[in-house]
Amino acid sequence: MEGSVTMKRTGKLTRRGFLRAAGAAVAVPMIAPRWALGGEGVAAPSERITLGFIGMGTMNRGHLGWFLGQGDVQVLAVCDVDTTRREHAKKTVEERYSKEKGSSYKGCGAHDDFRQLIARKDLDAVVIATPDHWHAIPIVEACKAKKDIYCEKPLTLTIAEAKLVIDAVRKHDRVFQTGSQQRSGAEFRRACEVVRSGRIGKLKTVYAAVGGPSVPCDLPEETLEPGLDWDLWLGPAPRRPYNSVLSPRGVHTHFPAWRNYREYSGGGMTDWGAHHFDIAQWGIGADDSGPVEVIPPEDPKATSGVKWIYSSGVELIHGGPGGVNFVGTEGEVTVDRGRSSSKPEKVLEEPPGEKDVRLYESPGHQRDWVNCIRSRKRPICDVEVGARSVTVCHLGNLAYWNRRRLRWDPKEWRFLGDEEAQKWLDRDRREPWGLPKA
Repeated sequence: MEGSVTMKRTGKLTRRGFLRAAGAAVAVPMIAPRWALGGEGVAAPSERITLGFIGMGTMNRGHLGWFLGQGDVQVLAVCDVDTTRREHAKKTVEERYSKEKGSSYKGCGAHDDFRQLIARKDLDAVVIATPDHWHAIPIVEACKAKKDIYCEKPLTLTIAEAKLVIDAVRKHDRVFQTGSQQRSGAEFRRACEVVRSGRIGKLKTVYAAVGGPSVPCDLPEETLEPGLDWDLWLGPAPRRPYNSVLSPRGVHTHFPAWRNYREYSGGGMTDWGAHHFDIAQWGIGADDSGPVEVIPPEDPKATSGVKWIYSSGVELIHGGPGGVNFVGTEGEVTVDRGRSSSKPEKVLEEPPGEKDVRLYESPGHQRDWVNCIRSRKRPICDVEVGARSVTVCHLGNLAYWNRRRLRWDPKEWRFLGDEEAQKWLDRDRREPWGLPKA
């Protein structure tokens, strides 16, 4: 297989071999070496967690830079349908490891098809940062191949995919981190602790300010230059001519606008919604649940104002002053990246009390995932957290697209009293890219 790297083995059980054999068993407590905690030391190759990267656009190049700076992991392979991005990532990896003193690194595999990368036996885990329509299938196949997974948000393109990836991760006992990095931010954790501790009284309303729904793709045809597998980029999405807005050629530094189009993503609703609705869910305490009703705005042209109702009576509203705004009977808390405020001010200023809710404190989003691969614990943004949060986004989009009030059963993952809406849980896929079984 292209770029295959074979690690030398001895009769001694390596840490990686132990992890594979142990699965989800509770690890025996041990003193972690300095590099396992993100220190400056470098582990022996046989003790590093080996990684492959799928999709080498702007987001995953950022992740790649972080992981290349960690002494307890090693990148062995990259994958992209664009030759220039693929080769650039390969060169980046090899230049980094060639600088290690006494390095015996044998090179970075470069694949154009994610299935080649996932089939590699020398990889422990994969980092996925593809367009949203290419999340679910690689996730499920990576689970089957016993790889642990870090996948960017929004986790899926449809609600059916959200349920599928939970099933796959649980069935194959994988450590999964969704890339909703705000969960690892101290300001977001503290805001949710305050809300869930009752410091603003009974929670009544949550506002989340994100963009609107995606629209059908109407981009004109452009000339496709050699070096991009456009058919594979489209995958399960409908066939259409190439346009550089969807997949800019070469190594670009911006986030391409495929997220604006319904065939590939859910617009601002799923893009920033996967961040802010995720924090709303955390503050509400609905990580294993979700809303029970979705109400579209009265204006048929409105792209904000959708309302989700939870069984507790809490209302989540698409819109508001910015970031996430929690409103209770005795005050409110607003939080966004790098800032938070409360009314009254003492709500956030006073230190936590003994009886206050304390939430999972992440050491950093990627570091949390790496640590959990070793401990076999669930990280801060486990697969169900990501799946439940993106389902809120999808329910909102369905309400906008169909202008229909919907009743939702979060336990059974189905609409109530609306058989037509059941068909909206998923969408048609282009052959041969049907959804795999978990």
